[in-house]
Amino acid sequence: MTGKFAPPAKSGKHRQVSNRIYSVGYEGLEVDGLIEHLLSAGVTLVIDVRLNPISRKAGFSKKSLSARLATAGIEYRHDAALGNPVDNRDSFRRGDGEEGKRRMREMLMNGSEPALMQLVEEARGRCVAVLCVERGPVRCHRQVITEMAQEVDSTIDVLQIL
Repeated sequence: MTGKFAPPAKSGKHRQVSNRIYSVGYEGLEVDGLIEHLLSAGVTLVIDVRLNPISRKAGFSKKSLSARLATAGIEYRHDAALGNPVDNRDSFRRGDGEEGKRRMREMLMNGSEPALMQLVEEARGRCVAVLCVERGPVRCHRQVITEMAQEVDSTIDVLQIL
C-alpha cells in the first residue's frame, strides 16, 4: 500500500511504538485479518469508537472482539463518548462529511473532551488504534477524533493501516 496507508511491518516483528494512533476501519475484513494487521503495527490498545459496539459481522461485536484481541495480547476498550450519534451519520455516508465533522468537533469539545484527552494520554505511552466500521477515514467520524488528538498533541502521528 502507498500514500497515507501505512504498510504492515514484517510478520513476526512486534515493536513498541508510542505517540501513534492508527485509524482502523474493519469493513471488508475478518477478525483474524484485523488482528494480524494490528499485531504487525505494534498496536497494544484498541479503542472502539463505535457508539454501539455491535455488529452483524461475525466476531466484531464487543464481547467476541474483546476476547479475540485479548487472546492476541491486545487490550480492548469501548468508549461510547467517542461514538458518532446516529443522527450525525448521513453527512459522512454522503462523502462530504462537513456537517458531520462540525458536529463531532462540537461534541468532542462539549462533553466528550475527557474521552479525547484519555485517548491522547494513552497514545503518548503506547501504540493505540481507534476502531470503527467504515474503511475509508473520510467517511468516518474517527478522522475527526484523530485530527483533534493531533491538535492536542502535535507529536502524535496518525496513520491509516487498513
